Amino acid sequence: MAAEQERLPVFVYGTLRPGQANHGRFLRGRTVAEEPALLRGAVLYEGPGYPYAVAEPGGEVRGELVRPAPDVYAAVLASLDELEGCARDGSGELYVRVVRAVLPDGGEGPVRAWVYLAAEPTARRLRSAGTRVRGGSWPGM
Repeated sequence: MAAEQERLPVFVYGTLRPGQANHGRFLRGRTVAEEPALLRGAVLYEGPGYPYAVAEPGGEVRGELVRPAPDVYAAVLASLDELEGCARDGSGELYVRVVRAVLPDGGEGPVRAWVYLAAEPTARRLRSAGTRVRGGSWPGM
């Protein structure tokens, strides 16, 4: 089954985290589970009021693994794609939606999840002139 049809959970690490502005707007009341998790192989960079995750071996990003409710899954994913500036195929100018292994804090093994990473032109710019978020958790959570 293709990832698009699998209804994977979504790893969030910025304004979509519980307690942040976009969590209430896009996720509150629309998930069946939310748990702390770790994404390996990426680092965070500061953006204009939100972070970017950039693929980088050896890096770690802290966030939450959210599982949208089945009856609103498609609508939640579509709204997140729109927020992140992604096309229906997951491509975008600022972010791309990709499948990555994420480690929930609950001891469960790796879980395949959607992750919004900086699109390559943005990632190149951040690697050369961006400000890295120390500790891999935004905003210093």
